[in-house]
Amino acid sequence: MSAYETGIFRNVFAELGYDEKEISDRLENMFQTMFYGEEGVRVYYPVGDDMGFMTDTGNNDVRTEGMSYGMMMCLQLDKKEEFDRIWKWTWTYMHLDKGPNAGYFRWSCNLDGSSRSEGPAPDGEEFFAMALLFASRKWGDGQGVFEYSKHAKDILRTAVHGSNPMWDPENHYIKFICECDWTDPSYHLPHFYEMYAELAGEDKELWKLTATESRKYLKKACHPETGMSAEYAEYDGSPNNRPHVANNFGWRHDWFYSDAYRTIANIALDYSWFEADDWAIDIAKKIRLFYEDKCEMVDGEPAYPIFEIDGTKTSHETLGDKVMHPYALLATNAMSALASKPGEMSQDAINAVKLFWNTPLRTGERRYYDNCLQLFAMMALSGNYRFYK
Repeated sequence: MSAYETGIFRNVFAELGYDEKEISDRLENMFQTMFYGEEGVRVYYPVGDDMGFMTDTGNNDVRTEGMSYGMMMCLQLDKKEEFDRIWKWTWTYMHLDKGPNAGYFRWSCNLDGSSRSEGPAPDGEEFFAMALLFASRKWGDGQGVFEYSKHAKDILRTAVHGSNPMWDPENHYIKFICECDWTDPSYHLPHFYEMYAELAGEDKELWKLTATESRKYLKKACHPETGMSAEYAEYDGSPNNRPHVANNFGWRHDWFYSDAYRTIANIALDYSWFEADDWAIDIAKKIRLFYEDKCEMVDGEPAYPIFEIDGTKTSHETLGDKVMHPYALLATNAMSALASKPGEMSQDAINAVKLFWNTPLRTGERRYYDNCLQLFAMMALSGNYRFYK
């Protein structure tokens, strides 16, 4: 039975015999390292008396992705001070109050809060809304910027009923950006949409439908043999290989690369919360089996080749033939073990979880994305990535 039905969140590590105190200590240590560790390991920085930001260390900016991730981490781990600091920085520097994107948030700012973009990225908004709704349930609403539920509802109302919606009104798929007619499979969070339906107080049937359609879409986007999805995909699920997309967004995105690692983690978390479709068990197993013999150690760090979603090995003239975020890939494959029944984890799932347990946080310039997904995996696999209703 699902966590939604039982109120019980699986601790996969404990199921495999790890000591529960060691599990909780490791989770807290990961948080402390990312938020208060030394330079070269931390990604969070307090600002003044009441604000703080998460920085993308690979791009030297602040992104709604990271800020919303930071809020969800702090919510789940009961770190209210850091939650409020991140949210106030977000509201102060990233919130857009005029123009076609009014009600959304600048997806990228400099570390001093100055703007690097006047447009939003929908994955940030959907995480902001969920973190704020949960915060309202867990801690209660405050005043002004800390009236969590009001701001969450405003975000969602703008995202579906505003003049520049983030969800396509016809198929109910979340868009990569508001102005496009394609999506990012890793943006699809049906478990969040189920909770919007319950907590937002409006558009209940719309959000239930959105959850259903997102689950259907993920079946289109994940390759039936490898389990992999593309970073950016068409509405029919096929990889987006439009030339202008590659030109406008840095490099190709029709392969299994950075954004795409999150897809299987989202599918697994959705399954652990709702158990809507046992397809999740099958597709998670396929991606784990594909990658089971693909990890190699290079200078003491995990490394993986780059693949098309059908499993064809590939490379890029600038990016090379190894993935940029191997720790993230390793972590999300481990998190996929949540798409299983208690007591019925396959050996490939057990192996993926053990590999993750034995892998430290990443250090160095590219640590931000990897460590965020590592912390999410640690939260989820220890039963500490929960909904609040």
